[in-house]
Amino acid sequence: MQPTNNNAYPSTARAWVTVSILLVAYVLSFVDRQILNLLVAPIRADLGISDTQMSLLMGLSFAIFYTIAGIPLGRVADSKSRRGLIAAGIFFWSLMTAACGLAKTYWHFVIFRIGVGAGEAALSPAAYSLMADSFPPEKRATAISVYSMGIYLGAGMAFLLGGAVVTFAQAQGDMVLPFFGLIRPWQFIFLILGAAGVFFCLLLIAIKEPSRKGVGAGVAVPLKDVGAYLLSIRKAVLCHNFGFACLSFASYGASAWIPTFFIRNHGYTPGEVGLYYGSVVMLAGSTGIVFGGRMADWLARKGYSDANMRIGVAAAMLTLLCNVVYLVDNMTVLWIIMFFNVFTVAMPFGVAPAAIQEVMPNSMRGQTSAIYLFVVTLIGLGIGPTAVALTTDYIFQDDYAVRYSIFWVASITTLASAILLWLGLKPYREARETLKAWGERQGQSA
Repeated sequence: MQPTNNNAYPSTARAWVTVSILLVAYVLSFVDRQILNLLVAPIRADLGISDTQMSLLMGLSFAIFYTIAGIPLGRVADSKSRRGLIAAGIFFWSLMTAACGLAKTYWHFVIFRIGVGAGEAALSPAAYSLMADSFPPEKRATAISVYSMGIYLGAGMAFLLGGAVVTFAQAQGDMVLPFFGLIRPWQFIFLILGAAGVFFCLLLIAIKEPSRKGVGAGVAVPLKDVGAYLLSIRKAVLCHNFGFACLSFASYGASAWIPTFFIRNHGYTPGEVGLYYGSVVMLAGSTGIVFGGRMADWLARKGYSDANMRIGVAAAMLTLLCNVVYLVDNMTVLWIIMFFNVFTVAMPFGVAPAAIQEVMPNSMRGQTSAIYLFVVTLIGLGIGPTAVALTTDYIFQDDYAVRYSIFWVASITTLASAILLWLGLKPYREARETLKAWGERQGQSA
């Protein structure tokens, strides 16, 4: 039986326990998702594939089914047990991650990456809904930003772990495991990650479902009604979704190839990239995303109803300036700018999903969060890494031109993000008013 609608939020301690567990789940998902980025060389060598084929493993094969599965799973999150949905998703994607470690051909790998994407689609729509019902509006951006730290903690851990594995591989070579036989070091890490995820499912018992709050809480809404509501605020939704998707395009496109950029253009070893870049991602990304959430909550308390969107505009403009990092050769200057680049690109990825919660009825939050993730993931992760690879392979036709591919792809899409988010400020404020009016009508008809 689902929790009923009431105005009592969980205690602060209980709410932050929920966020902490969800954060660890998100970290695991991003380690599983991003580990490929530092394993380009050994996987390419074993499977005999190109940069473009590798990019499809990094992005599109994962993103297509992550996005397709997300919308029906978001609908489940609006009416069924969110904790149970998350547990099922983690269990499935962990099995698929382990299966990636058993892949013998490129197409086996593609199929298993599709499975990882489908499983991970269960997490965020349900997590956003849980947090929206655990914190009052003026604290949500911070809470969701802390959860979203998982993006950068997970990606950073993937680089650190991947670097260690590559270093280990060079020293130890192949392994023979019971039941599995001969295993390459890069395959071993997928088996370990899969096992960790399966055991983590037990920790979800500590999450207690909060009551569903707000307009339409606990009510199953037909898809046509969700579509009709979205059409009524379409300008805000389009500017929001595609504005943040362009920033995601730049972020995923760059981060997928930054390790290769350091290896090809600056002579770093994979282990060095994992240590240095992984540490920057964890520190700068985590602080940037929380800073963005705190700033949005501060602006909201000052009376700015479009605070979350304003943070997006500011982040895009600052990131655009920092993209010069890919053209810098002085390593001290490069690492300083890289820190700020990761910080600024991270700023909006907590406020973006928080913004969705502020313009949608409770009963539509899971579905609209899934639609947001559909757009952002399909465009960002699905196309971003491949856009950089195609630019390198077919425009510059030079592996060492990857720095220019990253620069141009990231700069063009970051500029597009700034424009779209700026255009969305007024429609977003109007969407906040639309929700108030919709709630009043629902109250009158009840």
